[in-house]
Amino acid sequence: MTPAPAQRLRVLPAEYVIEHVPGELHPAADAWLCLVRAPEGLTVVRAARSDEPIEDRWAGLYGDGAHALDLPGMLAALIGPLADAGLPVFVASTYHADVLLVPRPRRDEAFDVLRGAGHEIHG
Repeated sequence: MTPAPAQRLRVLPAEYVIEHVPGELHPAADAWLCLVRAPEGLTVVRAARSDEPIEDRWAGLYGDGAHALDLPGMLAALIGPLADAGLPVFVASTYHADVLLVPRPRRDEAFDVLRGAGHEIHG
């Protein structure tokens, strides 16, 4: 199997929190980044408020260029090295790229792991 190419990722401008809202069909008016509606409710990724503890926050990365939907291994090339390093991730995929969230307290460690795997991070 041919490995997925190294990716260029940009740092998203905010810090985020991930919430589960049971029974909801629509998000609150907060500044949300991603929404996933599932049978058990709504998962919302939204910008963190200033009063939310850093331990609850996530730092975000986004692919800096669209890739074909049928290109294998693109997400695995990102989450594999992070898993090997014992770093949790939360992912939301879009038509163009993947939103990759890592715990804010471990942001620098995660970015170093991704760079070590050949990925470029900017922004």
